[in-house]
Amino acid sequence: MAPRPWRRAENREFPPRPVARTVPAEPSAAERGRAWLAHMVTATGAVFAVLALIAVAEHQWRAALLWMAAAGAVDAADGFVARWAEVERVLPEFDGALLDNIIDFLSYVIVPAFLMYEAALLPAAWEIVGPAAITLASAYQFCRADAKTEDHFFTGFPSYWNVLVFYLLLLETGPWLNLAVVAVLCALVFVPFRYVYPSRTVPFRRLTLAATAVWGLLCMVALARYPAHSPALLAVSLLYIPFYVGVSIAARRAEPQPR
Repeated sequence: MAPRPWRRAENREFPPRPVARTVPAEPSAAERGRAWLAHMVTATGAVFAVLALIAVAEHQWRAALLWMAAAGAVDAADGFVARWAEVERVLPEFDGALLDNIIDFLSYVIVPAFLMYEAALLPAAWEIVGPAAITLASAYQFCRADAKTEDHFFTGFPSYWNVLVFYLLLLETGPWLNLAVVAVLCALVFVPFRYVYPSRTVPFRRLTLAATAVWGLLCMVALARYPAHSPALLAVSLLYIPFYVGVSIAARRAEPQPR
């Protein structure tokens, strides 16, 4: 018998093989508890900001600065806590970044602007204009899409108004000089210079964290001595400003450039 010729295989449609899909495990009660605890840590910054407002209204400048420092300490630590608790994965229905921004605007902008007014740190004719300029410029800075870049830099002056009022109070600088500094910093909000995020920018992070810790310690010692003057401590602490600008420039240059 003659062999049968090979026939071409007919085109047949076979049902696709089922693809195994991994269903993410539902967060446990313990994980959700840790995530809510992390958000609660962030929220305590709002409490400290309100206490700072009360102290400002009562003209208790030292207490106001201490409460602002407490809010700043929470802001410095809550990111580590949030990443440890994996809040984005565990509580996707709650926007922790929005919570953080709301509290930051209150503690870094509103409280210092109010203190600047109540402490009469600006010339009388500018006592409303100055705080208004601070809040308007900061509103823009907080809401720009690149306020915090993907590589963890701040774009434009990052609203360190709490630091400014600390120095204006303790150095007892004149109102016209204060106004000039406010004007320059408001303008720098709109300059697309990128500043390091001390706890997150990768290049020189250890150096930046160490310098920031030393600066914070010097400021706290000076604040503990206030209303006594601490010119030497404040002078040394001011060296952090050129360091911060310099390390911001160096960190940008140290990053790999796109080809």
